[in-house]
Amino acid sequence: MAQGPITALVMHPVVREELLRPDHIERLDRICRLVSSDALRTFDGHDALPRVQVLITSWGSPRIDSAALSALPSLRLVAHLAGSVKGFVDESVWRQGIQVVNAVAANAVPVAEYTLAAILFCNKQVLRLAAFYNRYQENRAPWTKEAPNVGNYRKTIGVVGASHVGRKLLELMRPFDFTVLLYDPYVTALEARDLGARKVSLSELLAGSDIVTLHAPLLPETRHMIGSRELALLKDGTTLINTARGALIDHDALIAELSTGRIDAVLDTTEPEVLPPTSALYRLPNVLLTPHIAGSLGNETQRLSDHIIDEVERYARGQPLRHRVRFDDLARLA
Repeated sequence: MAQGPITALVMHPVVREELLRPDHIERLDRICRLVSSDALRTFDGHDALPRVQVLITSWGSPRIDSAALSALPSLRLVAHLAGSVKGFVDESVWRQGIQVVNAVAANAVPVAEYTLAAILFCNKQVLRLAAFYNRYQENRAPWTKEAPNVGNYRKTIGVVGASHVGRKLLELMRPFDFTVLLYDPYVTALEARDLGARKVSLSELLAGSDIVTLHAPLLPETRHMIGSRELALLKDGTTLINTARGALIDHDALIAELSTGRIDAVLDTTEPEVLPPTSALYRLPNVLLTPHIAGSLGNETQRLSDHIIDEVERYARGQPLRHRVRFDDLARLA
Protein backbone atom coordinates (compact mmCIF):
# COMPACT_ATOMS: atom_id res chain seq x y z
CA MET A 1 0.00 0.00 0.00
CA ALA A 2 1.34 3.41 -0.99
CA GLN A 3 1.73 6.31 1.45
CA GLY A 4 0.22 8.81 -0.99
CA PRO A 5 -3.02 10.77 -0.66
CA ILE A 6 -6.12 8.98 0.63
CA THR A 7 -8.32 8.52 -2.43
CA ALA A 8 -11.89 7.42 -3.08
CA LEU A 9 -13.58 6.34 -6.32
CA VAL A 10 -17.03 7.89 -6.66
CA MET A 11 -19.04 6.81 -9.70
CA HIS A 12 -21.58 4.28 -10.89
CA PRO A 13 -20.29 0.71 -10.39
CA VAL A 14 -20.83 -0.09 -14.07
CA VAL A 15 -18.69 2.92 -15.02
CA ARG A 16 -16.04 1.78 -12.55
CA GLU A 17 -15.90 -1.67 -14.18
CA GLU A 18 -15.73 -0.23 -17.69
CA LEU A 19 -13.14 2.48 -17.12
CA LEU A 20 -10.80 1.12 -14.47
CA ARG A 21 -9.09 -2.17 -15.30
CA PRO A 22 -7.18 -4.22 -12.71
CA ASP A 23 -3.90 -2.68 -13.87
CA HIS A 24 -5.36 0.81 -13.27
CA ILE A 25 -6.30 -0.17 -9.72
CA GLU A 26 -2.83 -1.64 -9.17
CA ARG A 27 -1.27 1.59 -10.35
CA LEU A 28 -3.51 3.66 -8.08
CA ASP A 29 -2.54 1.41 -5.17
CA ARG A 30 1.10 2.29 -5.85
CA ILE A 31 0.59 6.05 -5.85
CA CYS A 32 -2.19 6.61 -3.34
CA ARG A 33 -4.19 4.97 -0.58
CA LEU A 34 -7.51 3.81 -1.96
CA VAL A 35 -10.21 3.58 0.66
CA SER A 36 -11.75 0.87 -1.52
CA SER A 37 -11.24 -0.54 -4.99
CA ASP A 38 -15.02 -0.46 -5.35
CA ALA A 39 -16.93 2.65 -6.33
CA LEU A 40 -18.75 4.67 -3.69
CA ARG A 41 -22.18 6.02 -4.65
CA THR A 42 -22.69 8.62 -1.91
CA PHE A 43 -20.70 10.89 0.37
CA ASP A 44 -21.83 9.30 3.59
CA GLY A 45 -21.56 6.01 5.37
CA HIS A 46 -17.82 5.44 4.93
CA ASP A 47 -15.49 5.96 7.88
CA ALA A 48 -12.61 7.15 5.68
CA LEU A 49 -14.46 10.02 3.98
CA PRO A 50 -13.34 12.72 6.46
CA ARG A 51 -9.72 11.82 5.61
CA VAL A 52 -10.13 11.62 1.81
CA GLN A 53 -7.86 14.05 -0.02
CA VAL A 54 -8.56 12.98 -3.62
CA LEU A 55 -11.85 12.05 -5.26
CA ILE A 56 -11.80 10.28 -8.61
CA THR A 57 -15.29 10.89 -9.96
CA SER A 58 -17.09 9.99 -13.16
CA TRP A 59 -20.57 9.39 -14.52
CA GLY A 60 -22.93 8.46 -11.71
CA SER A 61 -21.18 10.58 -9.10
CA PRO A 62 -23.41 12.69 -6.86
CA ARG A 63 -22.91 16.43 -7.09
CA ILE A 64 -20.03 17.79 -5.04
CA ASP A 65 -21.59 20.78 -3.29
CA SER A 66 -21.38 22.43 0.13
CA ALA A 67 -23.22 19.54 1.77
CA ALA A 68 -20.83 17.00 0.25
CA LEU A 69 -17.81 19.07 1.25
CA SER A 70 -18.97 19.04 4.87
CA ALA A 71 -18.37 15.26 4.77
CA LEU A 72 -15.02 15.76 3.01
CA PRO A 73 -13.07 18.27 5.13
CA SER A 74 -9.68 16.99 3.88
CA LEU A 75 -10.51 17.10 0.17
CA ARG A 76 -7.84 18.77 -1.98
CA LEU A 77 -8.37 17.39 -5.51
CA VAL A 78 -11.34 16.33 -7.63
CA ALA A 79 -10.13 14.27 -10.59
CA HIS A 80 -13.10 13.83 -12.91
CA LEU A 81 -12.74 10.75 -15.08
CA ALA A 82 -15.00 12.15 -17.80
CA GLY A 83 -15.48 15.35 -19.75
CA SER A 84 -17.39 18.37 -18.49
CA VAL A 85 -17.55 18.92 -14.73
CA LYS A 86 -20.70 21.00 -15.05
CA GLY A 87 -23.48 19.29 -13.16
CA PHE A 88 -20.96 17.46 -10.97
CA VAL A 89 -18.89 20.15 -9.28
CA ASP A 90 -20.37 23.14 -7.47
CA GLU A 91 -18.59 26.49 -7.33
CA SER A 92 -18.11 25.97 -3.59
CA VAL A 93 -15.36 23.48 -4.50
CA TRP A 94 -13.26 26.21 -6.11
CA ARG A 95 -14.10 28.68 -3.33
CA GLN A 96 -12.50 26.29 -0.84
CA GLY A 97 -9.33 26.13 -2.92
CA ILE A 98 -9.84 22.54 -4.05
CA GLN A 99 -8.23 21.78 -7.41
CA VAL A 100 -10.29 20.24 -10.20
CA VAL A 101 -9.04 18.32 -13.24
CA ASN A 102 -10.89 16.41 -15.93
CA ALA A 103 -10.30 14.19 -18.96
CA VAL A 104 -11.59 16.55 -21.63
CA ALA A 105 -8.23 16.63 -23.42
CA ALA A 106 -8.13 12.83 -23.58
CA ASN A 107 -11.70 12.57 -24.86
CA ALA A 108 -10.91 15.17 -27.51
CA VAL A 109 -8.58 12.77 -29.31
CA PRO A 110 -11.16 10.30 -30.74
CA VAL A 111 -13.57 13.14 -31.56
CA ALA A 112 -10.88 14.91 -33.55
CA GLU A 113 -9.93 11.63 -35.24
CA TYR A 114 -13.57 10.98 -36.20
CA THR A 115 -13.82 14.51 -37.58
CA LEU A 116 -10.64 14.20 -39.62
CA ALA A 117 -11.91 10.92 -41.09
CA ALA A 118 -15.20 12.61 -41.96
CA ILE A 119 -13.38 15.50 -43.62
CA LEU A 120 -11.24 13.21 -45.76
CA PHE A 121 -14.17 11.00 -46.77
CA CYS A 122 -16.51 13.90 -47.48
CA ASN A 123 -13.99 15.75 -49.64
CA LYS A 124 -13.46 12.48 -51.52
CA GLN A 125 -17.26 12.26 -51.97
CA VAL A 126 -17.10 8.69 -50.68
CA LEU A 127 -20.69 8.45 -49.50
CA ARG A 128 -22.16 9.96 -52.64
CA LEU A 129 -20.04 7.88 -55.00
CA ALA A 130 -20.58 4.69 -52.98
CA ALA A 131 -24.36 5.20 -53.22
CA PHE A 132 -24.07 5.89 -56.94
CA TYR A 133 -21.94 2.80 -57.50
CA ASN A 134 -24.32 0.64 -55.45
CA ARG A 135 -27.27 1.87 -57.48
CA TYR A 136 -25.85 1.52 -60.98
CA GLN A 137 -23.21 -1.17 -60.34
CA GLU A 138 -20.81 0.15 -62.94
CA ASN A 139 -17.59 2.12 -63.07
CA ARG A 140 -18.19 5.50 -64.67
CA ALA A 141 -14.67 6.82 -64.34
CA PRO A 142 -13.73 9.60 -64.41
CA TRP A 143 -16.06 10.26 -61.49
CA THR A 144 -15.79 14.03 -61.60
CA LYS A 145 -19.03 14.23 -63.58
CA GLU A 146 -20.98 12.68 -60.72
CA ALA A 147 -18.82 14.34 -58.03
CA PRO A 148 -17.64 17.79 -59.11
CA ASN A 149 -14.89 19.28 -56.97
CA VAL A 150 -13.98 15.84 -55.58
CA GLY A 151 -10.69 15.50 -53.68
CA ASN A 152 -8.82 16.82 -50.65
CA TYR A 153 -6.06 18.86 -52.28
CA ARG A 154 -6.20 22.53 -51.28
CA LYS A 155 -9.69 22.32 -49.85
CA THR A 156 -10.74 24.92 -47.28
CA ILE A 157 -11.76 23.61 -43.88
CA GLY A 158 -13.68 25.88 -41.52
CA VAL A 159 -13.32 25.08 -37.81
CA VAL A 160 -15.86 26.70 -35.50
CA GLY A 161 -14.41 26.75 -32.01
CA ALA A 162 -10.84 26.32 -30.74
CA SER A 163 -11.96 23.96 -28.00
CA HIS A 164 -9.90 20.95 -26.95
CA VAL A 165 -11.38 19.05 -29.89
CA GLY A 166 -10.96 21.97 -32.26
CA ARG A 167 -7.31 22.38 -31.32
CA LYS A 168 -6.62 18.66 -31.61
CA LEU A 169 -8.25 18.65 -35.05
CA LEU A 170 -6.11 21.61 -36.12
CA GLU A 171 -3.05 19.63 -35.04
CA LEU A 172 -4.16 16.52 -36.96
CA MET A 173 -4.80 18.52 -40.14
CA ARG A 174 -1.31 20.02 -40.31
CA PRO A 175 0.14 17.34 -42.65
CA PHE A 176 -2.63 17.86 -45.21
CA ASP A 177 -2.80 20.37 -48.02
CA PHE A 178 -5.71 22.29 -46.53
CA THR A 179 -6.44 25.95 -46.07
CA VAL A 180 -7.85 26.23 -42.56
CA LEU A 181 -10.15 28.98 -41.30
CA LEU A 182 -10.97 29.40 -37.61
CA TYR A 183 -13.82 31.21 -35.92
CA ASP A 184 -13.48 31.65 -32.17
CA PRO A 185 -14.10 35.01 -30.46
CA TYR A 186 -11.66 34.13 -27.67
CA VAL A 187 -8.69 33.44 -29.96
CA THR A 188 -6.49 36.18 -31.40
CA ALA A 189 -5.29 36.25 -34.99
CA LEU A 190 -1.77 35.44 -33.80
CA GLU A 191 -2.97 32.48 -31.73
CA ALA A 192 -4.97 31.20 -34.70
CA ARG A 193 -1.86 31.41 -36.90
CA ASP A 194 0.12 29.44 -34.34
CA LEU A 195 -2.63 26.81 -34.44
CA GLY A 196 -2.29 26.56 -38.22
CA ALA A 197 -5.37 28.55 -39.16
CA ARG A 198 -6.52 32.01 -40.19
CA LYS A 199 -8.92 33.77 -37.84
CA VAL A 200 -12.07 34.95 -39.63
CA SER A 201 -15.63 35.93 -38.83
CA LEU A 202 -18.30 33.24 -38.72
CA SER A 203 -19.87 34.57 -41.91
CA GLU A 204 -16.55 34.53 -43.77
CA LEU A 205 -15.86 31.00 -42.58
CA LEU A 206 -19.27 29.70 -43.66
CA ALA A 207 -19.10 31.34 -47.07
CA GLY A 208 -15.53 30.30 -47.82
CA SER A 209 -15.27 26.70 -46.61
CA ASP A 210 -15.69 23.37 -48.39
CA ILE A 211 -16.16 21.67 -45.03
CA VAL A 212 -17.53 23.36 -41.88
CA THR A 213 -17.00 21.49 -38.63
CA LEU A 214 -18.46 22.57 -35.29
CA HIS A 215 -16.47 22.40 -32.05
CA ALA A 216 -18.01 25.17 -29.97
CA PRO A 217 -19.47 24.62 -26.48
CA LEU A 218 -23.23 24.76 -26.04
CA LEU A 219 -23.90 28.00 -24.17
CA PRO A 220 -26.92 30.32 -24.21
CA GLU A 221 -25.17 32.50 -26.80
CA THR A 222 -24.21 29.56 -29.05
CA ARG A 223 -27.57 27.77 -29.05
CA HIS A 224 -28.78 27.64 -32.69
CA MET A 225 -25.73 29.63 -33.77
CA ILE A 226 -26.16 27.91 -37.14
CA GLY A 227 -29.60 28.88 -38.41
CA SER A 228 -31.24 29.59 -41.75
CA ARG A 229 -29.16 32.74 -42.37
CA GLU A 230 -25.90 30.94 -41.64
CA LEU A 231 -26.81 27.85 -43.68
CA ALA A 232 -27.67 30.06 -46.65
CA LEU A 233 -24.08 31.31 -46.64
CA LEU A 234 -22.69 27.84 -47.34
CA LYS A 235 -21.51 27.15 -50.86
CA ASP A 236 -23.23 24.47 -52.91
CA GLY A 237 -21.61 21.13 -52.09
CA THR A 238 -20.39 22.14 -48.64
CA THR A 239 -20.47 19.50 -45.90
CA LEU A 240 -21.48 20.49 -42.37
CA ILE A 241 -20.04 18.26 -39.62
CA ASN A 242 -21.32 18.34 -36.05
CA THR A 243 -19.57 16.30 -33.36
CA ALA A 244 -20.18 18.91 -30.64
CA ARG A 245 -23.77 19.49 -29.48
CA GLY A 246 -26.91 19.11 -31.56
CA ALA A 247 -28.45 22.35 -30.31
CA LEU A 248 -25.70 24.41 -31.96
CA ILE A 249 -27.81 24.01 -35.11
CA ASP A 250 -31.43 24.99 -35.70
CA HIS A 251 -32.64 21.61 -36.95
CA ASP A 252 -35.74 22.94 -38.69
CA ALA A 253 -33.52 25.23 -40.74
CA LEU A 254 -31.01 22.43 -41.30
CA ILE A 255 -33.61 19.99 -42.60
CA ALA A 256 -35.01 22.65 -44.92
CA GLU A 257 -31.55 23.33 -46.37
CA LEU A 258 -30.57 19.67 -46.62
CA SER A 259 -33.84 18.84 -48.36
CA THR A 260 -32.77 20.97 -51.30
CA GLY A 261 -29.76 18.66 -51.83
CA ARG A 262 -27.53 21.74 -51.96
CA ILE A 263 -25.33 20.76 -48.98
CA ASP A 264 -24.40 17.56 -47.11
CA ALA A 265 -24.14 16.83 -43.40
CA VAL A 266 -22.37 14.43 -41.04
CA LEU A 267 -24.18 14.54 -37.70
CA ASP A 268 -22.93 12.65 -34.67
CA THR A 269 -25.04 14.80 -32.34
CA THR A 270 -28.57 16.03 -32.90
CA GLU A 271 -31.39 17.87 -31.16
CA PRO A 272 -32.92 15.87 -29.56
CA GLU A 273 -30.09 13.40 -28.95
CA VAL A 274 -32.22 10.55 -30.35
CA LEU A 275 -34.31 11.84 -33.21
CA PRO A 276 -37.97 10.82 -33.47
CA PRO A 277 -38.69 8.12 -36.08
CA THR A 278 -40.40 10.72 -38.25
CA SER A 279 -37.28 12.88 -38.62
CA ALA A 280 -36.31 13.54 -42.23
CA LEU A 281 -32.65 13.28 -41.22
CA TYR A 282 -32.98 9.47 -41.19
CA ARG A 283 -34.09 9.45 -44.82
CA LEU A 284 -32.17 12.20 -46.59
CA PRO A 285 -29.47 10.67 -48.84
CA ASN A 286 -27.07 13.56 -48.23
CA VAL A 287 -26.97 12.99 -44.46
CA LEU A 288 -24.77 10.61 -42.49
CA LEU A 289 -26.13 10.08 -38.97
CA THR A 290 -24.10 8.33 -36.28
CA PRO A 291 -25.33 7.73 -32.69
CA HIS A 292 -22.97 10.01 -30.74
CA ILE A 293 -19.98 7.71 -31.21
CA ALA A 294 -17.23 10.24 -31.92
CA GLY A 295 -16.20 10.37 -28.27
CA SER A 296 -14.35 7.67 -26.39
CA LEU A 297 -15.70 4.17 -26.99
CA GLY A 298 -14.31 0.71 -26.29
CA ASN A 299 -10.58 0.75 -25.71
CA GLU A 300 -10.52 4.53 -26.21
CA THR A 301 -11.98 4.91 -22.71
CA GLN A 302 -8.69 3.62 -21.34
CA ARG A 303 -7.06 6.84 -22.48
CA LEU A 304 -9.36 8.72 -20.09
CA SER A 305 -8.30 6.50 -17.20
CA ASP A 306 -4.59 6.81 -18.01
CA HIS A 307 -5.01 10.58 -18.30
CA ILE A 308 -6.65 10.98 -14.89
CA ILE A 309 -4.32 8.58 -13.10
CA ASP A 310 -1.40 10.56 -14.55
CA GLU A 311 -2.88 13.68 -12.92
CA VAL A 312 -3.36 11.92 -9.58
CA GLU A 313 0.24 10.76 -9.73
CA ARG A 314 1.44 14.31 -10.43
CA TYR A 315 -0.57 15.50 -7.42
CA ALA A 316 0.85 12.75 -5.22
CA ARG A 317 4.39 13.76 -6.23
CA GLY A 318 3.75 17.46 -5.65
CA GLN A 319 4.09 18.26 -9.35
CA PRO A 320 1.98 20.86 -11.22
CA LEU A 321 -1.28 19.56 -12.66
CA ARG A 322 -1.62 19.79 -16.43
CA HIS A 323 -5.38 19.72 -16.94
CA ARG A 324 -6.88 21.98 -14.31
CA VAL A 325 -10.40 23.28 -14.74
CA ARG A 326 -10.46 26.89 -13.56
CA PHE A 327 -13.62 28.47 -12.24
CA ASP A 328 -13.12 31.64 -14.28
CA ASP A 329 -13.23 29.56 -17.48
CA LEU A 330 -16.45 27.69 -16.69
CA ALA A 331 -18.74 30.22 -18.35
CA ARG A 332 -17.27 29.46 -21.78
CA LEU A 333 -16.65 25.73 -21.36
CA ALA A 334 -18.96 22.92 -22.40
